[in-house]
Amino acid sequence: MDTVRLDPADNVVTATRALEAGVSVEGTTTRSLIPSGHKIATADIARGEALRKYAQIIGYASCDIAAGDHVHTQNVEFRNTDAVYEFSTDLRPVKMVPEAERDTFMGYRRANGQVGTRNYIAIVTSVNCSATAARMIAGHFTPEIMAAYPHVDGVVAFVHGTGCGMAGDGDGFEALQRVMWGYARHPNHSGVLMVGLGCEMNQIDWLLDAYGLKQGPTFQVMNIQSVAGLRKTVELGIAKIEAMLPLANEARRTPCPASELTVALQCGGSDAWSGITANPALGYACDLLVAQGGTGVLAETPEIYGAEHLLTRRSVDRATGDRLIGLIKWWEDYTARNKGSMDNNPSPGNKAGGLTTILEKSLGAAAKGGTTPLTGVYKYAEPVKAKGFTFMDSPGYDPASVTGQIAGGCNLVCFTTGRGSAFGSKPSPTIKVATNSAMAKRMAEDMDVDAGTILTEGVSVAEKGREIYELFLRVASGEASKSEAQGLGDFEFVPWQIGAVM
Repeated sequence: MDTVRLDPADNVVTATRALEAGVSVEGTTTRSLIPSGHKIATADIARGEALRKYAQIIGYASCDIAAGDHVHTQNVEFRNTDAVYEFSTDLRPVKMVPEAERDTFMGYRRANGQVGTRNYIAIVTSVNCSATAARMIAGHFTPEIMAAYPHVDGVVAFVHGTGCGMAGDGDGFEALQRVMWGYARHPNHSGVLMVGLGCEMNQIDWLLDAYGLKQGPTFQVMNIQSVAGLRKTVELGIAKIEAMLPLANEARRTPCPASELTVALQCGGSDAWSGITANPALGYACDLLVAQGGTGVLAETPEIYGAEHLLTRRSVDRATGDRLIGLIKWWEDYTARNKGSMDNNPSPGNKAGGLTTILEKSLGAAAKGGTTPLTGVYKYAEPVKAKGFTFMDSPGYDPASVTGQIAGGCNLVCFTTGRGSAFGSKPSPTIKVATNSAMAKRMAEDMDVDAGTILTEGVSVAEKGREIYELFLRVASGEASKSEAQGLGDFEFVPWQIGAVM
């Protein structure tokens, strides 16, 4: 099989291997070298005519394209979407698994009823000025020290580059406060220490007041200026964590229903196969999780641009669909104000992998959300309360997006990639799914699942989706994902910085 056609209405097909000029394809002949994963025109396409893949528009011909031509950035142009939105017209009933028959995993049931998949102690900073202190405190707790606490996964410092030089209200400030609150109350944390400088705009006391957070044996706060300097702050911070560790070590895994899983659905370093193998397989896994009463959280608003009309058709009501459209309009304005374009994504690596426009990338990325109804749309880092398939606003930049999803309550992350990724996250572990077998073999130490076998071995999307779902349960129960085993996650905490730095 030299090419893949995704829909009879498409006027392009995708090469499954590099094809020389003169190869017969879909009743035509290639006119030049076609790299693997790149598109070939199957008919003459006039300048200005729409190019279709997935039976959807992915761009417009910027010049006349002949049948057999390589279709890519040299002859395709992007235009902003002008979709006619429908609401709740593609609602597919979910056949829920009866509660008595639902799958389980071994999780940490917290006192407030939430369920964690890991058991960390977190050091959360309010501002970059306290980042070094937080890292010094966390660095004290070496593997040798932690060996005395076998039921604690580690002490992690969540530091960032903002928290001051910003307005004290508005989108940027509120997003950072939601991130801090989300990490402070995350079910994968059994203890939290918040560390500030003292004079920053992002005051810890404001966060405590706004969210009703109370200090106690496993939730402590301090400021460097009040403690009287870096050295004393580090010493006091170490003492506070030492007091938390015996309490955190009392936690034990117990059987918990799969409905307690909230999975962040992510992709990065995408290629032409993302929307054909890994993303549909993850979508199938999401459908299985939803049928168990669990939650999938799609994000990266710029990477559903051009596919949002497919999601509004799945919205449970008009209000949910309207919230999604509102996010799209905000992003169009946001990029215009900053003299950018929604087509700045895909990246050079995405384009090398065969993706030409954001429309093409988005149609593949949206497949991660499966087929079930869209039950909720959330702000960045807002607590995800709806069950089922949901969406969270975020940039397409993976670390910032995942940070928001974890803050919103995701206790597991699944990340598809075609070009390859070394991403990992804490406190919620990341599972990585390769879109093609060549990369899966090349980066075997980083990839948990090879979805390329859908093409190379004829494995069905359903079979691969089931494999991913079953890995959800194992990793949620404590099995280390490959990124987790390599220690990734300490530097991938990146709150989305919105607005002016002053």
